Parts: sequence; structure tokens; C-alpha cells
Amino acid sequence: MQGPPTPVPPPVPASSVVNVLTYHNDNARTGQQLNETVLTPSNVNAAMFGKLFVISVDGKVDAQPLYAAAISIGGSLHNVLIVATEHDSVYAFDADTGAALWHDTLLLPGETPSDDHGCIQVTPEIGVTGTPVIDVNAGPHGSVYAVAMSKNAGGEYLQRLHALDITSGAEEFGGPQAIQATFPGSGDNSSGGNVIFDPGQYKARPGLLLINGIVYISWGSHCDIRPYTGWIMGYGENTLTQVTVLDVAPNGDEASFWNAGAGPAADANGNIFALLANGTFDTTLNAGGFPDQGDFGNSFVRISTANHQLATADYFTPFNVVAENSVDEDLGSGGALLVPDLTDGGGHTRHLAVGAGKDAHIYVVDRDNMGKFNPAGNGNVYQDIPGALAGSVFSMPAYFQGVIYYGAVGDTMKAFPFSNALLASSPSSQSTNIFPFPGATPSISANGTSNGIVWAVENGNVAVLHAYDAANLSRELYNSNQAAGGRDQFGVGNKFITPTIANGKVYVGTTNGIGVFGLLGH
Repeated sequence: MQGPPTPVPPPVPASSVVNVLTYHNDNARTGQQLNETVLTPSNVNAAMFGKLFVISVDGKVDAQPLYAAAISIGGSLHNVLIVATEHDSVYAFDADTGAALWHDTLLLPGETPSDDHGCIQVTPEIGVTGTPVIDVNAGPHGSVYAVAMSKNAGGEYLQRLHALDITSGAEEFGGPQAIQATFPGSGDNSSGGNVIFDPGQYKARPGLLLINGIVYISWGSHCDIRPYTGWIMGYGENTLTQVTVLDVAPNGDEASFWNAGAGPAADANGNIFALLANGTFDTTLNAGGFPDQGDFGNSFVRISTANHQLATADYFTPFNVVAENSVDEDLGSGGALLVPDLTDGGGHTRHLAVGAGKDAHIYVVDRDNMGKFNPAGNGNVYQDIPGALAGSVFSMPAYFQGVIYYGAVGDTMKAFPFSNALLASSPSSQSTNIFPFPGATPSISANGTSNGIVWAVENGNVAVLHAYDAANLSRELYNSNQAAGGRDQFGVGNKFITPTIANGKVYVGTTNGIGVFGLLGH
């Protein structure tokens, strides 16, 4: 670990800090952190702000770093940074100094991380890919939940759910729990009337979701290597026992959860929203307007969790789903965001969600009536905005003050405002720089409604952290290549990473560590 070039301030008292306990800050996946009192558009510049230090770890950091404030470890309070790696490690660091607090390997004796299955998407090894989730009230001290993939000496692939004590890394609740599942169906890898989950065919690519005491895990594949289908599973957070399972293509194939690492979103009523990858979609609908075989490939879905049981409750599917599926042009490359309640021109409250994928359309759905499928066109969806983005989406947006921020492939970072609960078809502002593959997933810091900053990481041989004025993206406040002599360069780009902002610092994952940024000389 490189030491900080300047003295690092002591931890800020818990009353003035914020937790980041799940992917993109909240279960709506807005990416906004509205309690940032240190970083402002006036002090985030190359003269006052920059790299403080880099924390080294033992593998790629594809999961978003998480932050838990004021945790008592060893008799002292620490703001704790949780970092998971593809080498099957979970670390806890002091978020202010970078000092190691604990390190836990999720491998059992004789195991290694999984190989990459001949797929370049997560390589050279697969361990912890999806962002963990933290419940600071679980167990005696708070718990970190993570899914780890491994391979034993006999060549068997395993997936396990771990619950780790946030103060020590010790396994909790009798874990880890081996992940197995079946679901009624005749689709890929089925036998005797059930589809069987094969741990070797999947990776827990999306972030974990915790709602109402259940940890939900959703699964992507290794490239498009069949057999695979679309699994989501729920496990009790205090028992690690499997509570519920759903396959969204049980009588077909593919339709998995990729989402560029974005966790499924959830509303206050426990409904889960997600974008599905290409796969079988039954264009023959039943009397309720649902696919007659229960296959929802390339759809925007609402999944009910009533009585802790998963069930597809509503959906939207583009009219040209068959054509898109045939050329791998799916929605599931992006993540879903739930928009805070808006009022339309008629005074009605709208519950909306936003998503985009490889076809570069921005789809806005009414969460109460998503639109289902109409082969004649997309007029049944709340809004379909083609042409707003210059490239495909392999990321997810962020939200702040009535504006959606998107970073598509080969495109600028763009701001799309809502007006009367309708999203603009052209951006109100955009960055001057273009983001290469896979685009960027922005995060927002602000102090309530003021001092909004959009943070985004540019993938490349030299990763670049960008900061923009949220009110005008053409005003770049800072990027990590501005300072002379490479002062703020922090590592090789990592395509999945989402920046985390807390307590005056920005944390960015790389292929072998975490870059930590903040005000210099404080």
C-alpha cells in the first residue's frame, strides 16, 4: 500500500458521516449521496483535491467499495471501507487512513478462485464479482454479505453466500451457504421437469440486494455460453437458508441478469425491478398479457416479493424483441434506476423507472403499469426515447434533482432533465470528453440540494476519475490526469467500477487496489 503524500485527517464523528451499504448508495440505485459536506464544486479542483493514497489488494476490484461509519474495532471507532476482490478476498480498511483492519479469504482449503471459463468479461479469475451488501444491525456487530465463486481440487465449481462480521471478518449464521437451486421448467439444463442451477455456468455479476430480511442474488452467465437461464434467489439474512427462487426463462434459455454489475432495484413495497438480457421471450401471451410459458428474455421486469416469494408481476418488452434477441441487442447490459416520485402535468404522482441497454434507447416505465408487450410498437410504454444516446449502454444512470445522468459507450456524459414527469429527449448539458467502452456509471455527491457533483471513472490503461458540476456537465471540475507529473494517477482502469463518495473522500476500484481521493493538505 502506498502511503499518503500528506497527513490524513482523523475520522469525522459519526453524526456527520454517511453510510454506503449497497450498490449505488440505495435500493433505488440512484447513485446519490446527499450528505456530503466536505467536497464542493469550489474545492474539487487540481490545486486543492487529488489522490491521497492507493490501497493495494490481491485481485481485481469489480465490486463497488462500501463504507460503514463509526464501527467499533479493537476498542476504537473506525469508518470502515469494505473491499471485495476477484481473488475471493474481502478486506476491511480504515477509510480515513487506509490501514488494514482485517482480511478474510472466502476460499476453503484446497480451493482456488474460478478460472474465467474462456470468457473475457471477468478474467483471469472469478471470485467476488457482485457488490456485497451490509446490514449494520445484523449479527452482534453488523454483517457483510457476499457471494464468492471458487473451484476445488477436483475441478468442481462452487458458489457460496457468506455473512461476515464487519468487525472481524468471521463467518456468521453457520455460513458459508452453498448455493443450489431448482425451478419447475423444461428449459436449459432441465431434468425431470425442473431447471437445475449449475454453479459453474453462472457468476453473481449484479450487486446483492437486501430487503425485508432477505438477501437477493441474481445471476449472469459466462459470455453467452449455454446452458443458462435467468435466476434470482432469496436467502434469509439471519439464517443463510434459501427462502425463494425464480427463473425468468424456465422453459427457454438465456435471459440472465448482467446489468454491468448493477444490483436489482427495489421500491418501498418490496418490488424488485431489473433489466433482463437477451433470451427466450414468448410472443404468445396468455389472457393476462404475460408470456404463456413464463419466459421474459430482453424485458424490463417487476418482481413481487410478497410473502417472501418471488413472482414476475409486470413487465415491458420492446416490440422488436425477436429481432433484438437474434443479434444480441438486449436490455440487460444496463441497470435499472427507480426515479423518486414526480408530478405530471395533470397533478398526478408518477412512480417511474429508467433503463437502457444495447439498442441505446432510454426506456421510462410506469412502475404501476409497465406496458407489457405489443408487437405493433412501443406505444404501450410510458416513454421510449431513441437516439438520445450515441452508443450502447453497459452501465447504469444516476439521479439528482430531477435529472438523469447517462454515460453510454463512445458518448459524453449526458444530463436529461424531467419536466412534468416526462424525460427530455435531448440533454440539457453534456461533458466535453467521451467515455470509451463500457461508458461510465456516474455517482453523485451533494449537500442536500446544493453542491452537486457528478463523479465518473473512465476505463483505460490509465484510469481517470472525472468530476463535473451537476448543474452543467460541460464544466469539468477535476480529472485525475490534470495534475503535473502524474500526481493523481491511481492505476489501470476497471470497466465495472462505480465510485463511492463518503465523508470528503472518493474511493475508486482498479485492477489491483483502491484509489482514495480527497482534499490535499488536510
